[in-house]
Amino acid sequence: MTLRKILAYPEPILRVPAAPITEFNEDLSQLVVDMAETMYKAPGIGLAAPQIGESVQLIVVDVSREEDEQKFMVMVNPEIIAHQGDQVDEEGCLSVIDLTAMVRRYQTITVRYHDTAGREQEIHAENRFAVVLQHEIDHLHGILFIDHLSSLKRSLYKKKVKKMLAEQKGQA
Repeated sequence: MTLRKILAYPEPILRVPAAPITEFNEDLSQLVVDMAETMYKAPGIGLAAPQIGESVQLIVVDVSREEDEQKFMVMVNPEIIAHQGDQVDEEGCLSVIDLTAMVRRYQTITVRYHDTAGREQEIHAENRFAVVLQHEIDHLHGILFIDHLSSLKRSLYKKKVKKMLAEQKGQA
């Protein structure tokens, strides 16, 4: 197990559409373990491979029912194949530092994906779980949750990040 560095906006790889995974092997299994460890250490409830610099279509999401439980689900090459309704929920992101915002997403979704053995699966998700899946799948397409915000909120956040980066450079 290796704890990986979570990349933060405006890191360019976060904006690149990820490549589909075609090989289901030990390297994939190791990446899944690294991602789960990194997600829980952050702490987070979802992590997409591009967030740790791996531009492949892989996400891990926490599906624990109990607060002290750690149980995660792995989705390889996930795609939303059906959706219905809408909801607004608060989101944050391990790659978008110091920001949470209300985001409009589908209420229910159906996702087709592969498991780590390469078998095709489908899952129906609703409410908060649907939000988490949509958020992580967006990462695989180079989309961040700030892209769902108003241009004003997005602009204010970008200015904040520029200021933080300038301050970090000044301290280096």
